[in-house]
Amino acid sequence: MRTLDDLIAEGVRGRTVLVRSDLNVPLDGPRITDDGRIRASVPTIQRLTGAGARVIVAAHLGRPEGGPDEKYSLAPVATRLGELLDTTVELVELADGPPRLADGAVALLQNIRFDPRETSKDDAERGALADELVALTGSDGAFVSDGFGVVHRKQTSVYDLAARLPAYTGGLVTTEVEVLRKLTEGPSRPYVVVLGGSKVSDKLAVIETLLPQVDSLLVGGGMCFTFLAARGHSVGKSLLEVDQVDNCRRLLDSGRIVLPTDVVVADEFSAEAAVRTVGADEIPDDWLGLDIGPASVGVFAEVLSSARTVFWNGPMGVFELAPFAEGTRGVARAVVDATSAGAFSVVGGGDSAAAVRALELPEDGFSHISTGGGASLEYLEGKELPGLAVLDK
Repeated sequence: MRTLDDLIAEGVRGRTVLVRSDLNVPLDGPRITDDGRIRASVPTIQRLTGAGARVIVAAHLGRPEGGPDEKYSLAPVATRLGELLDTTVELVELADGPPRLADGAVALLQNIRFDPRETSKDDAERGALADELVALTGSDGAFVSDGFGVVHRKQTSVYDLAARLPAYTGGLVTTEVEVLRKLTEGPSRPYVVVLGGSKVSDKLAVIETLLPQVDSLLVGGGMCFTFLAARGHSVGKSLLEVDQVDNCRRLLDSGRIVLPTDVVVADEFSAEAAVRTVGADEIPDDWLGLDIGPASVGVFAEVLSSARTVFWNGPMGVFELAPFAEGTRGVARAVVDATSAGAFSVVGGGDSAAAVRALELPEDGFSHISTGGGASLEYLEGKELPGLAVLDK
């Protein structure tokens, strides 16, 4: 893969560079609630503008259906990106043609997914959109892939553009790949993986891939209740994937999966619910588990204390609601402690990265916080990621 360093060395002053960033941030109305992905995009853009490039950023927000939708406009993102870059970032429309940019200036294309061709399964449709995007860059344009959170998608702005323009990895993508290689190519041991989130079915493939490679796999979040059911425990009204119980039973035979010993349960899914902590085998029939308990945090922390490599993906509970945030907070702090003791730790993006910021945990307490949850998991599964594979051609 050619990198941003290679592009800068070739010279970019006066050239238009189209950068695919991942700016898919959570919004509350027009307010950005977590700007982590925007901040992560800034270094690559700054390097290009500092070298005199005319930068057009392409990105998406949410899942608009069939066309433009004001609630998915990138207008708030353009404002925040401009603040971080200390410049004006104009939001532009593809239909208006090439924006008039001075050397070192930046424009942000309106949500690329407003055009349904972006996500089309039809190669010709995606290719037609790619040709229109290439036309924005002129005869000496270039493409920089810097949205790691989308490299597992075969989409126009991720895949087809890279096949049409001289293509390079941005600093963010380069770093993400280097980090994930450390997890797949001879990680220091003990190697401990912490997995949370809602469903076993969402992470079954990565569990099956990782189990032979890790020393311990700690399971929390909603997915732990299907594993507890596989142990023969009643889980009340907790999230349960009945069709995955046999798979969980088979996975437990490895002897490397560590489950919660206690859980925080509630009589309803609400921050105002009645709450209690019970043993993992004592969940009342009419209650549901929404977090791992303090004893479980202690068990997980003990395993993490000796780890030399840690990968964490998925919260331990419904951290967005205060009564069910302590499991995630406690395990995250245990990962921070392991890092300070010399472990190499990776937070696998998505809800895990959001939890770090929402719970005001120290971001520099982890070796790396990924911007791509799904992409990270697919990389660890050993899948070919289209947005990376095309950069090798």
